[in-house]
Amino acid sequence: MTQDELAIKLGVSKSTVSRALSGKGRIGEKTRDQIITLAREQGMLKTSGETRGTRSRNIGVVLPADVYSSGSLYFHDCLLGICEVASLLDYHVLIIIGMMNDIAGIRTLVENEKVDGIILTRSLEDDKAVQYLTDIHFPTGITGICENDDVIQVDTDNEAATEHLTSLLIGRGFSKFALIVEDLTYNVNRSRRDGFCKALLKNGIMEKNQAFYIGTLKKDNLDAIISDIMSKKVECIVCGDDTICTLITSRLQADGYRIPQDIAIASLYNSSNLNCFSPAITAVNVPAIQVGNMIGKQLINYLMGKEYVQKTKMDYEILLRKSSNGI
Repeated sequence: MTQDELAIKLGVSKSTVSRALSGKGRIGEKTRDQIITLAREQGMLKTSGETRGTRSRNIGVVLPADVYSSGSLYFHDCLLGICEVASLLDYHVLIIIGMMNDIAGIRTLVENEKVDGIILTRSLEDDKAVQYLTDIHFPTGITGICENDDVIQVDTDNEAATEHLTSLLIGRGFSKFALIVEDLTYNVNRSRRDGFCKALLKNGIMEKNQAFYIGTLKKDNLDAIISDIMSKKVECIVCGDDTICTLITSRLQADGYRIPQDIAIASLYNSSNLNCFSPAITAVNVPAIQVGNMIGKQLINYLMGKEYVQKTKMDYEILLRKSSNGI
């Protein structure tokens, strides 16, 4: 039973149910007791004899299904960081691989009490996993932004980082850009797009004069995208992440384009994948291992009843390199 269903059954609002289950906010004692009783009957709450954080000493880490095919190192590094801190705090990590909004694996671990908490490594718009976990008040962490204040969050300010990098590129003389990002249901991609547009606005550059490529990038449509970019006389390509940047840079160089003489390029996420290119690629550097360390530490501290931080912003670094030398 979800919070919505429980609210309808008892004839109260969802916010009243949420306050009763979380113990936050003012609510009548009789109403609270009715909500708690029904929630326990429906398996939404554990009985008082079950102590949070002492049942399994396992935490589940949810990795997206494309983590192996995409080649992005962010999720691997983030997982490594979580495993490091879990080991130090005598916890174990169980990995869940799932398609977007597929919560079957999460349900199995939660309902069979195999884990004490869950960490989501990709933040989605209208995330079913977040909805499910918060409805049952299951300890949850996420590497990314989330509108639900019950979720422990660790993230880099991707919007600010993108705005910062784009402004620096504008300062180097660029005014005609191509922005390439994939699925906008990923919160990080929306943040990066918004940061890019903010930088244009603040620097007096018309957004309508820029080239936007939004959606899945595949090897068989690279030629068409690059041809379109060059026909529009784009001066600098801003790639949404290291995977996109690797594909675009490889194809540009294979086609004989010189970087940055013919066109400049930058990535909104840096990884060792970009180290193979010459010249070196301008990028936003995010310490993904430390992000994993931090989300693991905060969730486990919560499970152990220790002091924890609900929302943490990690630092980033702009690496200005030769791939974006000014015009």
